[in-house]
Amino acid sequence: MTFEMPQFALAAPEIWLGIMVCVVLIADLFDRGGEGRIAFLLTQLTLLVTVWLAFSTHWGGAAQITFNGMYVSDNLAAVLKAASAGLAAITIGYSRDYLRQRELLRGEFYLLVLIATLGMSVMASASSLLVLYMGLELLSLSLYALVAFNRESRVGSEAAMKYFVLGALSSGMLLYGMSMIYGSAGSLLLGDIMAAAAAGENRLLMAFGMTFALVGVAFKFGAAPFHMWIPDVYQGAPTAVTAFLGSAPKVAALALFLRLLAEGLGDLHDQWQIMAIILAVGSLAIGNLFALVQTNIKRMLGYSTVSHIGFLFLGLIAGSNEGYAAALFYAISYGIMAAGAFGMIILLSRRGFEAEMIDDMRGLNDRHSGFALVMLLLMFSMTGIPGTVGFYAKWMVLQSLVEAGLVWLAVLAVIFAVIGAFYYLRVLKAVYFDRDEAPAPLEAPLGPRVVIAANGGLVLLLGLFPDALIELCRAAFGL
Repeated sequence: MTFEMPQFALAAPEIWLGIMVCVVLIADLFDRGGEGRIAFLLTQLTLLVTVWLAFSTHWGGAAQITFNGMYVSDNLAAVLKAASAGLAAITIGYSRDYLRQRELLRGEFYLLVLIATLGMSVMASASSLLVLYMGLELLSLSLYALVAFNRESRVGSEAAMKYFVLGALSSGMLLYGMSMIYGSAGSLLLGDIMAAAAAGENRLLMAFGMTFALVGVAFKFGAAPFHMWIPDVYQGAPTAVTAFLGSAPKVAALALFLRLLAEGLGDLHDQWQIMAIILAVGSLAIGNLFALVQTNIKRMLGYSTVSHIGFLFLGLIAGSNEGYAAALFYAISYGIMAAGAFGMIILLSRRGFEAEMIDDMRGLNDRHSGFALVMLLLMFSMTGIPGTVGFYAKWMVLQSLVEAGLVWLAVLAVIFAVIGAFYYLRVLKAVYFDRDEAPAPLEAPLGPRVVIAANGGLVLLLGLFPDALIELCRAAFGL
């Protein structure tokens, strides 16, 4: 094997994140205020610069591979990294006052978010099984710590333990699958694995490895029947953590799927397509049906996540670049919607009170019509009503299914989408038609109010003018 000098400039986003993790750690030590203000500002700066670096180093031109074939720089990496960092910045914008009210405002929170973002960036540019797994574990370990961030919460500790145990099990399955893929291809590099799959070498062993790998990927997505951790973790974790957990890591999970299965094992599409269909239909059914009976809005959004993951899988099932572009558009759109929905819960919560029941939304229009309007846009978008970004996300996925000849699957997805409209509209019923016995005006800090307004505006703007984001996602796959 010949070793070439790595092109460090291509890894600028990861190098920047790694340096800033150390800077934020040291700066927080000298923050005498004790409220993590310096860490907050540096974290937001870091994430915004990461978005810029992702496009400046990866966008345009042919894909470049460096670090002895383990790191790839292409348009897909640019979009995945920018989306992950951007969604992380949005959720951080909601979190500061929420954490301060609960005496959880410590610099460690921002450090863990940055380390998780670093893991997501590594996964986005991984061209080796080893690098892919390293990025995944960097993300996963940070999320375990974030879920348990409120150490005095028994519910949070229980949720973190469940997440850790189930996450370790899924990581073991993924690693076992990767070991069999390595055994069949004789290489850790995804390019070599792709060539071995195309040549039909050790096809049975590779198919077994693919099965275990898909189980690990499905867990990271939260697809049924590997969704059991989502409702408990979403409910038990601090809402600021849930907002991050429910948005950016979904883009990272998509990166894991695209790099490992769509690229590395693309020639085994006929085999993993059948399993992906089962995961998609199961997620649509379980997610929507279980969400119907929830009274806790965080658990409802958790099961809603399962149903949205089912829709996302439908785009991947098509097995075409159009389908992958639709899945990428869906993941980014859902991340924006989920960040806004959990951000609204954060804004309605206050010291000693968590607005996590659907009944806590009663009379929101009477208390703050602006917040009610944003909630309307978010719920409409998750339902898939025209004029919001959620409509185009669903439309692109359904279109890719029809083009792939899977019309029956598209019809089934529409039926479940109609079922899902019930629990979203139930939230809006509480917002606009139910009355609070003692309504009081809502007071929220300026920062989160600006973020929620921008979040709602983005859902509407991308719903009215989706072409820019659609073309961005299409360009990621050379379309």
